[in-house]
Amino acid sequence: MTDAAELVDNDFQRQFELKIGEHFAKIEYSLQERKIFLTKLIIPEEITDENFTSDFLKLVFENIEERNLSVVPTNPVIAKFIRKNRQYKKLLPVGLRI
Repeated sequence: MTDAAELVDNDFQRQFELKIGEHFAKIEYSLQERKIFLTKLIIPEEITDENFTSDFLKLVFENIEERNLSVVPTNPVIAKFIRKNRQYKKLLPVGLRI
């Protein structure tokens, strides 16, 4: 489902966006120094694919990794995703454990 969709980093609204049909999934963030704080995950209820959230987060983490930023997840769903997907723990700042 996310293969054809393009991840957009909306700097003005400080959120990652992914458009699926007429709906937008969003992750709001705050960027401070070389750290990106992922604060809010918004998935429209019309998007019912069980794997959508995971696929969306993978796209976001790939983007963050390319930009060489550290991730500070303040949203419980995003923190849980990192715990399940250990390969993204390397993006956490030194000393932060989830």
